[in-house]
Amino acid sequence: MGKWDQDGRRENLSKMKVTLSALDTCESSFTPLVVIELAQDVKDETKEWLKNRIITKKKDGGAQLLFRPLLNKYEKETLENQNLYLVGASNIRLLLGAEAVGLVKECSDSTMRAFTYGTRKNFKGFDDNNDDFLTMAECQFIIKHELENLRARDEKMIPGYPQAKLYPGKSLLRRLLTSGIVIQVFPLHDNEALKKLEDTWYTRFTLKLQPLDNIRGYFGETIALYFGFLEYFTFALIPMAIIGLPYYLFVWEDYDKYVIFASFNLIWSTVILEVWKRGCANMTYRWGTLVMKRQFEEPRPGFHGVLGINSVTGREEPLYPSYKRQLRIYLVSLPFVCLCLYFSLYVMMIYFDMETWALGLHESSGSEWTSVLLYVPSIIYAIVIEILNRLYRYAAEFLTSWENHRLESAYQNHLILKVLVFNFLNCFASLFYIAFVLKDMKLLRQSLATLLITSQILNQVVESLLPYWLQRKHHMQVKRKVQALKADIDATLYEQVVLEKEMGTYLGTFDDYLELFLQFGYVSLFSCVYPLAAAFAVINNFTEVNSDALKMCRVFKRPFSEPSASIGVWQLAFETMSVISVVTNCALIGMSPQVNALFPESKTDLILIVVAAEHALLALKFILAFAIPDKPRHIQMKLARLEFESLEALKQQQMKLTAEKLKDESREEGGEKMAG
Repeated sequence: MGKWDQDGRRENLSKMKVTLSALDTCESSFTPLVVIELAQDVKDETKEWLKNRIITKKKDGGAQLLFRPLLNKYEKETLENQNLYLVGASNIRLLLGAEAVGLVKECSDSTMRAFTYGTRKNFKGFDDNNDDFLTMAECQFIIKHELENLRARDEKMIPGYPQAKLYPGKSLLRRLLTSGIVIQVFPLHDNEALKKLEDTWYTRFTLKLQPLDNIRGYFGETIALYFGFLEYFTFALIPMAIIGLPYYLFVWEDYDKYVIFASFNLIWSTVILEVWKRGCANMTYRWGTLVMKRQFEEPRPGFHGVLGINSVTGREEPLYPSYKRQLRIYLVSLPFVCLCLYFSLYVMMIYFDMETWALGLHESSGSEWTSVLLYVPSIIYAIVIEILNRLYRYAAEFLTSWENHRLESAYQNHLILKVLVFNFLNCFASLFYIAFVLKDMKLLRQSLATLLITSQILNQVVESLLPYWLQRKHHMQVKRKVQALKADIDATLYEQVVLEKEMGTYLGTFDDYLELFLQFGYVSLFSCVYPLAAAFAVINNFTEVNSDALKMCRVFKRPFSEPSASIGVWQLAFETMSVISVVTNCALIGMSPQVNALFPESKTDLILIVVAAEHALLALKFILAFAIPDKPRHIQMKLARLEFESLEALKQQQMKLTAEKLKDESREEGGEKMAG
């Protein structure tokens, strides 16, 4: 198969030169894939320069894409002046772009390989007359990649804006965004494909599996993996919910009987996470992202520093000393996070004062009204927790951006760490305090139930229902405006673009995974006290699937597709939570009156036995994690085969280069002898 790779590369290199030079970038009619919105006061020379850079051939430093304004000259005079531009690409350009970004596709022999234009006939489903080989999400990802890789060459500044300095190798799009010349760049929805997806996804409320392959084709792998994990986690909760129900109904106070339930929970939390990794590997191999080679990561748009030479790439880019970043992290960010944690604990103590007041009022009067009042402090505290979480999120984003991380992955990791630490303490500190300081199991059950249910209701309203209602209201205003236009204007496309540009921007799966992470904590940390938590989580998640689907399709702009091979750092976060749950559940069982009654004289023996049981369960968790491979055997074999073929192809290429070098040397020696 090494020869297959080499022949493909040779054929591709020769054809790329021909096809790229033959591409037509002046087509007046094309399928718009991406919208660029410029600021209203952008100068004409800037617009012309940007247009030329987008449509210019690759060899001359352009993106070689198709580009036109949304409104022609007559329509701009009729309507408000809209600085909206449509970007597309010819089919050949997209195929060459697919090779440039390293997309992996299925071959006719059922193997997954990086797509090359020269060997396109070897890929399953490819036809020169078929435009469906690449999904629309992949096409938009390719255009985004090409736009982001438009780099400054000889320009010292953006034409018309002397203050917007440029240097060789600088990403033009990122500079235009940071300088406010470009307002936003977003991919367009495909209304026909979106309607088909909605019909199979959430519009008909039936108990069925989600169309993950269709979601991936429309939104990309990152979004599809989130919905795949949400679905998997929901079904994985069902056994916990079924087993927890009789415990809740029949043996509430017999804590020693909860040992079986807690042990099942601990094994369950380990097994589901390991099995998910195997299922995730199956999906991402089928989608091609598991074998997709990682691109060299470019600096973040917001990264700044003194201009210098990157020692790896040799390009000019901003350089920022790591010690300055460390000083910002440890002298500013860390103290700020600690201050926020202290404030969260202070709010928690106010909540306990409210609980004491409500309990005292109920004991003095004993009326039905005061019995309802007992739940009010927990409800208020749950609302305050959600507000604090959201306020802290904005502060964490600002701080992490100010730390000036070079790579987007480093930025995300630091942000996730900050947010997880605060959210964990903010959501669970009161439960730990009740369980291990107050040792009030009745209050623990009440607080856990109230926090779980209230947070789920608030998340559904704030994340989906409220934005959907606001979006519907705006949609009606746009529709009335478009209906008042003259008939000779392309009202359908105009309405779609104007509507979508005003939609909220989907900021990624961070908040969605965070919600599941906190839910996993409520279910696993205190399972032996409130076994009904899993049942509430299942009910919430069945509605969450539909509300999140509605949010993706109708509330937010379509996000750019991002190739992903896993759920990333969230896998580690869930695994860490499952380890903490072992310690928590063992401690709760050790505190139960029934277990304490077995050791009336020596509490030291009890502590030693609880610690030994905890260590045994942790050992069992790690043994299970080791025994269950992350990738199924057949996937491991296919990956090993691909690696072997790549090494063989590289070896043959090196041998060929060596042979050609020796041949050239022998020719030179022969020429010298003839001359002698």
